[in-house]
Formats: sequence, C-alpha cells, structure tokens
Amino acid sequence: MTHPSIYARTQPNKIAYQMAGTGKAITYRELDELSNQGAQLFRSLGLKEGDHIAFLIENRLAFMEICWAAQRSGLYYTAISRYLTQDEIAYIVGDCGAKVVITSPKCAEQIKGLVKGAPGEPVFYMLDEPLPGFRSWDKEAAAQPTTPIADQVAGYDMLYSSGTTGRPKGIKRESEHNPIDLPNPFLKILCADMCGMNSDSIYLSPAPLYHAAPLRFNMMAITLGGTSIIMESFDAEEFLKLVEKYKITQSQLVPTMFVRMLKLPDEVRRRYDVSSLKGAIHAAAPCPIDVKAKMIEWWGPILIEYYAGSEGNGVTVSTSQQWLTHRGTVGRAVVGKIKILDENEQEVPVGQIGTVYFADAPVFTYHNDPEKTRRAYNAKGWSTLGDVGYLDAEGYLYLTDRKSYMIISGGVNIYPQETEDVLITHPGVADVAVFGVPNEEMGEEVKAVVQPHDMAKAGKELEAELIVFCRKHLSPIKCPKSIDFAAELPRTPTGKLVKRHLRDKYWPKTVVRV
Repeated sequence: MTHPSIYARTQPNKIAYQMAGTGKAITYRELDELSNQGAQLFRSLGLKEGDHIAFLIENRLAFMEICWAAQRSGLYYTAISRYLTQDEIAYIVGDCGAKVVITSPKCAEQIKGLVKGAPGEPVFYMLDEPLPGFRSWDKEAAAQPTTPIADQVAGYDMLYSSGTTGRPKGIKRESEHNPIDLPNPFLKILCADMCGMNSDSIYLSPAPLYHAAPLRFNMMAITLGGTSIIMESFDAEEFLKLVEKYKITQSQLVPTMFVRMLKLPDEVRRRYDVSSLKGAIHAAAPCPIDVKAKMIEWWGPILIEYYAGSEGNGVTVSTSQQWLTHRGTVGRAVVGKIKILDENEQEVPVGQIGTVYFADAPVFTYHNDPEKTRRAYNAKGWSTLGDVGYLDAEGYLYLTDRKSYMIISGGVNIYPQETEDVLITHPGVADVAVFGVPNEEMGEEVKAVVQPHDMAKAGKELEAELIVFCRKHLSPIKCPKSIDFAAELPRTPTGKLVKRHLRDKYWPKTVVRV
C-alpha cells in the first residue's frame, strides 16, 4: 500500500483508470505526470497547504486527475454534486473558501452564473474548450512541469453533507502535515484486509464520483496499485456485462443497485459470468434483508457491509458470513468503540435502543459550524452521527432509526428541513412536513404533507404548483414526488412538529426503518 507516484516508476504502463463507456484510459505514468502538472499549476496560482479548491465535473478521467493533484499539494478538495442548483453550488463554493473552481462543458450551465469577474472571486477553469469567463485547465496545466512540486504534503477531501439546519456542512479533517503516501487505516482494513484488494485487483466504480465512498474507493484502488474501471452512469445490465468483460474483482455499490439488478429478467442475470467478483462492498443506505439475502445467494458470500458517515468518526463492518448469522446487523466496530447512550448520555444494557456513539475514534469538525460540531460530541469526547440502534451480546450493531428523519433515496442523503424551508415560503402554505416514504426501487422517496392556508384549494392543482415551486429552488432529488394535504399538522404546545405521527401512516407496520 503506497502512492500512485511509486507505481508510476514500478509499473508505468499499467492502466490506472479507464472509462467504461468510451474506453479512454490513463496509465500510472500519465496519472503521475498529469497530477504533478495540476499540483504545479496550483502552486503557480499561489495556493498553499490548507487552501481549498472545488470542482463540478461528471464522471471522467480528469475528475480523478484533479483529486490526485490536490492530494499531493496539501489542498482540501471539494467535489460538488451535479444535481445541485446554482444557488446551492454558490453556497458551497463560498463556504469552503475555494480559491479555484473547475468544471466541464457538460456542467457549465449550473456554474457559469457564478462567474462575475468580481474582486476576490475564485479562479474559474473549464476542461476541454472553455466558455467565456473560464480559463483553460487543459492548456494551463499542460504548460506546467511534469515533475513533483518541492513541498509535497497530503491533502484531503472536504465533502458536504446537509444538516437539519437546511444548509450543507463541510466535513473537515484537520491537516496533520502528513506525507502523501501515508495510508488511510480504515480503507486499508476494509479494502485490503477484508475485501482482498491489491495490485492485481480490477475495481468497478458504478456511482457518481462526487460521493464520498466512490471517490475514496477509487483513490484506494490506485493506492494499492490496481486498475479502476469507472462507469459514466449506472445501468444494471451494463454493470454485469462489465464484470464479465474486465473480470472485475471488487466493486462498491448501494442497495438500490442491488434492487435494479435483481429486477432484471432471470435470463439476463444468468447471461453474464460474475464469478470473478471477490468482494462487493455496500453502504450509504439500509439494505433490505430479503434483498441482501438474494444477492448473497446469487453472488455468493462476498458482500461486505459497513456503517460510517462522511465524518469518518467510526466504522463498523460485517462480512456476509457474519451477516448470515446476525441478519440485519451492520457489523462490529473496526474504527472506534461503539457506545449506546440514553437521553441522559448514560450507557444502556445490551439489546436496549439508544443513540449510537463512537469512542476513541477520529475527530472531525463541521466547517464554519462550531455549534453543530459541539452537538456531535458528548462530555467524554465521544461523537455521534445521530443514529439510533442497539448492540447484541457479541458486539454487533443494529440500527433502528436515522438522524433527524434523514431520507436516503438511492444512496443519496436528503435532509427534510431544507425542503420544508423552501415550501413554507410559498404563499399558499401555512405549515409543512417533509419525510421519507417507501419506494421499492430507491428505498425511500420524498413526501410532503402541507397544511394550506385555504383547505378548499387543496388538490392536484396546488400539489403540482408546489412541486414546480420547489424545483425552482432545489435540485429535483430533494423535492417531493407527491404532496398530501391536512387541515392541521401535529405540533406540541411548544410548537415542535411530531413528524412521526405523519410519517408512520405511510410505513407498513411490518416494515422496520433501519
């Protein structure tokens, strides 16, 4: 386990990354040279260790080239979702303090409105042929030396996760001035030790690279000296076809992908040889027990599940063998120690439900939000993501609820407060509650219950108007798929919304939200 710059010398012509659709690829030597040029360009712009860049780019080779350039420059790099609105993107760029913003023609529409030529704004770059107001990343990087910068030091991703306040929060790891080849202990445990990834691995990446897990796993595959095949976008049959074509050994997926593959006709599923797969890592959303059981039956006991947040404050892992004897578990701790606490922050007995904390675990902060950071820790310094669950006698963790009624749709975290904050501004809305309801394919979908100012206007016309209104302000994935109406929402005398009284009506009693 080392750094791609080392492999650039020992296996220079081996493919590091290859796009599944176009077949375009870069070798370890090319990755090293391109990331060196990117690092040199950052330094020529005056960026130093601890500075920030942000980028909004579709799945393509340049995405990973820029990550590695920032990683060896000591920079924080923020990958932004392609599904955010211009206002949401502007907030993240401003909040992280990005000095450089990089995009592509495919994503230009969402970001070009940020280019105003104002003093102090970031330097805006575009890949390929830049539009007016953007500088050419390709040309300026190509003009730089291919040799390493003199002051190489490890940089880190700083990704954004929405919070209950409605605004995304950057999850920041403090720089420790580490060498660029210092290994990530969690990824080593999960990828190398448990999933068997090594220099012979051929990793298949099916998800958007701006998510934490796909980004980090794609970097880990190269840190181990393997090859990563990146899908431009996920397609169930195409995934199986690629496994057979490239003899894929490992992949990282979300349960929605399992659902879509299981829904393929039997003759399609049987058509492709997936016997090369040695490890299928999954997380990001709860995996229904029957779905996971069917996947293990199909692929064999190669599924490895982990529970962790982008915060990196603790990790649990469950192999297929462990899961089969502890169905529903998300595993035992491999980073930190699990503590289950009651509302008075006292540890509870085995089997009793409480808030999940991690002790003796890595420290994190929410960028520019000391209050949210404070709430994530207790007096002993243990941290929580706000999830609820219990431990069994063998130390296996089971989750029974999630923080702040967060919605997870297709592996994407959606926080209801942000959507509520938009809908409540509509003149026809007196009160609103947003939560997740079951969706067979995506796990959950966004649902809103609205208390209109005039109940006589409740109906399909107002529903359509509110959905359109919401989509003008937020990305579609955050907007309700449907809206119901109520004369009054359940609130306590102090004004607190009792959301579970609404939400539980939409969840069958046989379904456990985990």
